[in-house]
Amino acid sequence: MEKVFPMTLAGKEKLEQELEQLKTVKRKEVVERIKIARSFGDLSENSEYDSAKEEQAFVEGRITTIENMIRNAKIISEAELDRDKVSLGSSVTFIELPDGDEETYTIVGSAEADPFEGKISNDSPIAKSLIGKKVGDKVVVQTPGGEMNVQIVTIK
Repeated sequence: MEKVFPMTLAGKEKLEQELEQLKTVKRKEVVERIKIARSFGDLSENSEYDSAKEEQAFVEGRITTIENMIRNAKIISEAELDRDKVSLGSSVTFIELPDGDEETYTIVGSAEADPFEGKISNDSPIAKSLIGKKVGDKVVVQTPGGEMNVQIVTIK
């Protein structure tokens, strides 16, 4: 049984764009690099060739991974979201206790998680602690850095 990848429609579209870029642009660039490196002669000590082959393996692996994610995507529908409690697809704002620092995260599937954009995986410690909770709930989050106490302010 293959893993299901929950994601938003925007997340799926972003993966489809990356896949297209890898197949139409990056793949051709790598093949060209290999061709140039081969022209240098002896492949046994050719670092350009080795580097290009490693990049080719990475690109092909990424293509396979993305195709699998898209094939097994489960789109999170806006209509399905329960706005009363934190769930996959929710945007949740909480304050850290006792200092009151406010943070907002959108909980997404692991395929589209990007902490720098405020999107955290539903498998992350913060998301696991928040899922199912309601506005006003105080939650203890177990993080690698220790416990963090938060209070949920809004759920969108």
